[in-house]
This record gives sequence, C-alpha cells and structure tokens, in this order.
Amino acid sequence: MPMKLYGAILSPFVRKTRMVLALKGLEYESVMVDPNNKPEGYEAISPLGRIPALEVDGRYLADSAVICAYLERIQPEPALYPTDPYEYARTLWFEKYADYELAPQCTFMVFRNRVVKPLIGQQCDEEQARDALAHRIPPLLDYLERELEGKDYLVGDRPTVADIAVASQMVNFAHGGERPDDGRHPNLAAHTRRLHDLAPFADTIAKESGFLKKVLG
Repeated sequence: MPMKLYGAILSPFVRKTRMVLALKGLEYESVMVDPNNKPEGYEAISPLGRIPALEVDGRYLADSAVICAYLERIQPEPALYPTDPYEYARTLWFEKYADYELAPQCTFMVFRNRVVKPLIGQQCDEEQARDALAHRIPPLLDYLERELEGKDYLVGDRPTVADIAVASQMVNFAHGGERPDDGRHPNLAAHTRRLHDLAPFADTIAKESGFLKKVLG
C-alpha cells in the first residue's frame, strides 16, 4: 500500500516533506487538503488539523518534522540527518528555526498576504508584509547569513533537513516577490540558489510558479 501525503501544493511544510520523499526515492500518493477548508473528519488524521499528514498502512503521522524523521528511519539513504550527535542536534535546530521563526514572517506575513489572500478572495495587507520585511525578517536572515559563512550547507558538507527546511520557506518568500539580497545576504542567497537548483526543488518551483501565474496572472 503506497503512502499518502495529505496537504496543499504551496505549503512550505508539505513541500519540505515532498522534497525528502523525492530525495529518498519513496513513492507516495498526494491527497489535496486545503488548510482553509479542511475536509470533515480530518482531525482523525491530523489531531491539530494541520498539514502535512502522512498515512502508512492505515496509520497516520502529523507534523512535517515528525514525518521527515520517520522517513529517515525507513529509508536511511541518502542520509538527510548527520550521525554525529552535535551535528544531528544542530540540524534539528535549523529545522525548528525555519518552521517556527522564518515561517511566521516569510510565509505567513509576506506570502500569505501577497499570494494566499488574493487566491481566496481576500485583500492583501501590504502594510503588514512591509512591516515584517523592514523589521522582523532581516535579523532572521542575518543569523542564517552568519551561519553560512564559508560553508555551502548549514550543517556538514552535504544537504540535510536543515537546508531543505530553510529552502522550503525561501520558496514561499520568492512566491511573495522577495529573495535574500545578494548584497546583505550573499551566503544565504547562494545557499538558496544551490538548494533550489536541486532537481526536486527546481521541478516543484516550476510547477508552483506556473500554477500561480495561471490563477493570479
């Protein structure tokens, strides 16, 4: 029985999970769940009603970080978590940073206002987006810029879930018309391009951009 991934195409958390599935060569079925209009009974799959959720043989897992950790256990190669205990913990830290610090600003303040609200017929609050861009987002990106000094990846010498999580948020940031600045954040800008050039990211970005161009013009 193939795995089923419940979620929406533009969610950075669903995207992160899809990237891990793709990099590990795992087959799955996508089940569309609109977070603004969840199907009746979805809480039985995801207790907090969030996306993504994963179904495996009639059993369910919720939360992208939990799902990615599970996928690493069932398909260890290519390894997306380091074996060194400290580097493993650092990977979890950057994933948490992406999910809990970048997401509220880059995705929910910028992307949601500029993309999601027009998609669902609501008015963009551009002032809210610009306030985040001016005051809250730069320090978040400054930290990642420092952490990437002299490095291609956040932890170790190959991509990990840390990089995938950050790059997934940067996709939404780009859909919202923003990117890390090559002047202020050259390390992060290069890291974003490096990750987005990976085949799974490049393919999904092209599909998402095509979808947005079609529906938003």
